[in-house]
Amino acid sequence: MKISLSTASGGYLIRAYEKGRLTINEESYAGSLILTPDRLIPDWRPQTVAELAAADFEPLMELRPGLVILGTGASQIFPPPALYAGLLDKGIGVEIMNTPAACRTYNILMAEGRAVAAALMML
Repeated sequence: MKISLSTASGGYLIRAYEKGRLTINEESYAGSLILTPDRLIPDWRPQTVAELAAADFEPLMELRPGLVILGTGASQIFPPPALYAGLLDKGIGVEIMNTPAACRTYNILMAEGRAVAAALMML
C-alpha cells in the first residue's frame, strides 16, 4: 500500500509497504529494521515475533525515544512483556500492532515531531 503524507521536517518517512518490502524515502528494504525520524538501522535480527529476544531491544534503548512502535508483521502478535521490560523500565512506552498500522502510526508521530522509533517486521 502506498502512503501519502507531506512533511516539511525531512527525516525518514515510510512511503509504502507490501509483502516482504518497505519503502522508506526512496529506498526499499526487505528485512526487519529499526527506524526513527533521523536514524535507520537495517537488518534488525528478528524476522518474526517468535525470534525476538530481550537483547533485540537494546538498540532501541540506546536511541532513547519516548515511544517504540513494534510492528509484528501481518498480524498483531504480543510478545512476552519480559522481552521489552527494559524499555518500560527506562520510561520508554511500547505499542504493539501489525506492521501496516505501525507504519501509519510512525508516519503520523514523525510528522508531529515526536520522539518515536519503529521496530518493523515484514508482512
